Amino acid sequence: MRRKIKEFRAICEEARVCTICPDLADKTAVLSELNGSLSPKVFFVGEAPGRAGADRTRRPFTGDKSGENLQILLDSIGLSRDDVFFTSAVMCSPRSATDANRKPTRAEVRNCSSYLRRLIELLDPPVVATLGAVGLDALKLIEPHAFTLKEHAGSIQHWNGRVLVPLYHPSPLVIASQRGLDVQLATFRTLKVVLDN
Repeated sequence: MRRKIKEFRAICEEARVCTICPDLADKTAVLSELNGSLSPKVFFVGEAPGRAGADRTRRPFTGDKSGENLQILLDSIGLSRDDVFFTSAVMCSPRSATDANRKPTRAEVRNCSSYLRRLIELLDPPVVATLGAVGLDALKLIEPHAFTLKEHAGSIQHWNGRVLVPLYHPSPLVIASQRGLDVQLATFRTLKVVLDN
């Protein structure tokens, strides 16, 4: 475990000082022990830290409505934050010209993929769950796959020697306009099936 902690902290430090993305060079990666367990039952991959949430609190999926929604989903299957690890396709918070959250670019996802790959290899989770299409697509840069959120949300797949469960992102926009909380609760039950077996 000491070796794992040391290697994890080294990845965190590399990410902290990374300036490879021009539009994110003044941002700091949200990656530390606050992301969760280093021996997680589930490794969650979201899109990017939100300005009002993780970028402010330094803890993924806290401090905003997406975090509140995710907590409801975790509680629904009895999964504790202490048993999981949260990260994102892009580990810094992308902002628009008006300082609002924006979707990360493909280049930003590609630039961060080495950190994501190294985290998965180091933490070696049995289950990877993506939260949204950006997280699912980011995995393609580590090990190619043909899964889409539209066709595979809430299903049990196999990817890179692990179980993969694609899930919807718990953002209020997604819940209000595309996939309501009842739909998300149903897809999260698949994760419980995986963990119970």
